[in-house]
Amino acid sequence: VQLQASGGGLVQAGGSLRLSCTASGRSFNTYAVGWFRQAPGKEREFVAAISSNGINSYYPDSVKGRFTMSRDNAKNMAYLQMSSLKPEDTAVYYCAVRRLGITFVEEGYDFWGQGTQVTVSS
Repeated sequence: VQLQASGGGLVQAGGSLRLSCTASGRSFNTYAVGWFRQAPGKEREFVAAISSNGINSYYPDSVKGRFTMSRDNAKNMAYLQMSSLKPEDTAVYYCAVRRLGITFVEEGYDFWGQGTQVTVSS
């Protein structure tokens, strides 16, 4: 599976962005999808995950209520809708997939895409 994250950009605090994760290859609907982010000088951190059928999702407290993840298996795509953005959300955002259920553990993901930069200005 090859993944490509897109949709990043520069936005003012309080604004919104929608990131997309496009997957190539077969069986996308058998993979859980996760989003992670990495800010300069910091470790990569978990942002969101969604189950293969799109029914279950999971968010850390830092983004809960502001970020929503969804997917369209017919299009081999997953999305991260981000609202009420804060300067501390500034980071490179990565999408990843894994065969098993959703997890917030970075090492549990099998394939990763290149990131997309999100910059939130104050």
